[in-house]
Amino acid sequence: MADASDAEQQDRKRGTGARFVYDTLRDEILDLVLKPGEPIDEIGLADRLSMSRTPVREALVRLAGDGLVTMLPNRSTVVSQIDFPNLHHFFDALTLMYRVTTRLAAEFHSPADLETIRARQEEFSKAVLAGDTAGMIILNRDFHVAIAEAGRNPYYLQLFSRLLDEGRRILRLYYYPSFEPQLPHPYIEEHEAIIVAVAARDVALCDRLAREHADRIVRQIQEMMGRDLRQAIEL
Repeated sequence: MADASDAEQQDRKRGTGARFVYDTLRDEILDLVLKPGEPIDEIGLADRLSMSRTPVREALVRLAGDGLVTMLPNRSTVVSQIDFPNLHHFFDALTLMYRVTTRLAAEFHSPADLETIRARQEEFSKAVLAGDTAGMIILNRDFHVAIAEAGRNPYYLQLFSRLLDEGRRILRLYYYPSFEPQLPHPYIEEHEAIIVAVAARDVALCDRLAREHADRIVRQIQEMMGRDLRQAIEL
């Protein structure tokens, strides 16, 4: 019995280690600490995190499933590239998820959900007004995840969370260098309007507001990408 208990403890310890490696790498990838295309040295990573290679490998397999790393045939691993040629598909899916999750939140939210959504909005607003771009990007993601959770559809929640996470990399790449706090900030105002519509259970209004909010974000990213491209080809 002691041997079985020891084995269970080792399994739990290994699982915890893999989770720690996964969370660490995921944040580093999404925050562009690890750049797209950058190789991941398993041995160096294990040393840095004081882990064996087993939990590191398990974490990389999970990250590959999330589309954040690419495991190559030669057993090396690199951070996945952002799929710029198909970015329009990403924007279409993102906009759809903004709309459907906000609609569902209007239908199925509880008072506790509204408290969580409002708390996330307060944290987001503080980050925006402080000029904390990194915090704003993460807290915007958390705000919309809270809305998706209120919609009670785990499949939409999983897909939307993944899209928002991929969006973190794009925003860090294009939005971070040029952000300036302003009052009133359109994202704060749009979030507030969405909260009011969700609380009123106005599904049609939620759909319209979520679509407009997504359109603004997509349009702003596209403008920044276009500006970056123009700068790159200036003579």
